[in-house]
Amino acid sequence: MIPLFERYPSIALRIPRLSFGEFPTPVERLPGLSRRLERDDLYIKRDDLSSRVYGGNKVRKLEFLLADALKQGALRVITSGGAGSNHALATAIYGKKAGLKTVLMLFRQPNSYSVRHNLIMNLASDAELIHHDTYQEHTQAFEETVRRYESADGKTPYVIPLGGSSPMGAIGYVNAGLELAAQITAGDIPPPARIYLALGTMGTAMGLLLGLKAAGVKTNLQAVRAVPAYVAGIDKCHLLFNQTNKLLREMDPSFPSCTLEPEDLTIRQEYFGEKYGLFTPEAVAAATLLRESDGIILDETYTGKAGAAFLADVHSDGDGPFLFWHTKSSRPLPPEALAADYRLLPVSLHCYFNKPVQPLDKEIF
Repeated sequence: MIPLFERYPSIALRIPRLSFGEFPTPVERLPGLSRRLERDDLYIKRDDLSSRVYGGNKVRKLEFLLADALKQGALRVITSGGAGSNHALATAIYGKKAGLKTVLMLFRQPNSYSVRHNLIMNLASDAELIHHDTYQEHTQAFEETVRRYESADGKTPYVIPLGGSSPMGAIGYVNAGLELAAQITAGDIPPPARIYLALGTMGTAMGLLLGLKAAGVKTNLQAVRAVPAYVAGIDKCHLLFNQTNKLLREMDPSFPSCTLEPEDLTIRQEYFGEKYGLFTPEAVAAATLLRESDGIILDETYTGKAGAAFLADVHSDGDGPFLFWHTKSSRPLPPEALAADYRLLPVSLHCYFNKPVQPLDKEIF
């Protein structure tokens, strides 16, 4: 029984959930980094270990989203993301486990080894891949693609937005906030003064903040933007926070009515870089340091940028405890799947394999 359902049994009766993850995920000290910096108040929340199959933050969201798709009688789910999207891959993996056909609508992003690996893994998950050169082409084609599959299946496909960030998906991180509150109560970690995580499509951040506020945990969320400003901004954060709160209160009126206050959330702009998916020297340095100090594997598109903000503030001797929330799967991808021939992918995706990766990228296993 997850904390959300324990506290609010009426929600458990009204919102279905599939069990993909292994929860609670650990919250741990960062001993190597603490020794280097002579601090004893540095922690990490290991959502990178949320599943033995494929971890990361998307597991929590997909437990609710894919259950909702089945409840609605869908045969197929359609979602979108950059060519190397972790969300798209997670949807393919867990959509297959749920018995759903999956269509991934992808748009171009800077090349990296991670993009290559995720694309190859999509093959093993039997997802159908559609690729567009620009985000504009992608959005223009989306509705037509939904109509085409609706006609082919005789059923409306279940559409999962970018990053799984709808009120239904964000519920997974409301539960994560309650989970962390229970770990604080158990003495696994003192109440964190700040929590650092990568800000993408906002579902993780807004669900987490809502869960923490519902549990009475006061903290400041340092949300480090890893996507363009038009994707993630303060107005959209408020909208998703309020929509998720409204949905939960409709399911169970005893769920508290919460307000997102200015002191709850800081959106960090300075670590994004030039464009989505382009590595920055700060992200590479953060990933290198945490790998060397504690064996923590970050990616330079999302978690490395959040790690850069985390390390900058730690170095500045700010008052802790500081908690880094790790949102990227660190589970190794199956070698046999990665050995597949990329030429089995749609031709428009071959460029990620026959053109160089970006200059700051290095392949690390």
